[in-house]
Amino acid sequence: MHEYTSKVGVWGLSCPGFPEEIGRARRFTRDILHGSPLAEAAELIVSELSTNAILHTASGQHCGTFHLALAVTPQAVALSVTDDGGTNAAPKIEHQDQDAEHGRGLSMVTALAHRVVIHATHDGHTVTAELYTDTRPGGHP
Repeated sequence: MHEYTSKVGVWGLSCPGFPEEIGRARRFTRDILHGSPLAEAAELIVSELSTNAILHTASGQHCGTFHLALAVTPQAVALSVTDDGGTNAAPKIEHQDQDAEHGRGLSMVTALAHRVVIHATHDGHTVTAELYTDTRPGGHP
């Protein structure tokens, strides 16, 4: 969808905290990154971060929301999901065994992304995953 794309751009999407909105966040990401070698990984990361926001924060409660931001350059994609808070615990990477059914989402995100940063916001947390097209030493921004 070329109407979204340019050489450098920033896009945002606010979603009600309903499970079906995860699919909308995925489609939005896929449309923005159409043709990018980073699109598949980015879509999976958005799905995981959006799911975590809905399951583990006030984003999934009545009137909750989560916010997705995509910053895209020819060299990198930064994906950020901001939740509505409601918990004192910051998102953290847990090392679960291979049979665990839950708790591996952020570990998977860190495996796919080149860098993951978690920031506390006024009301919740923002998790940002960065993907680089050039992974040679010194090749990323």
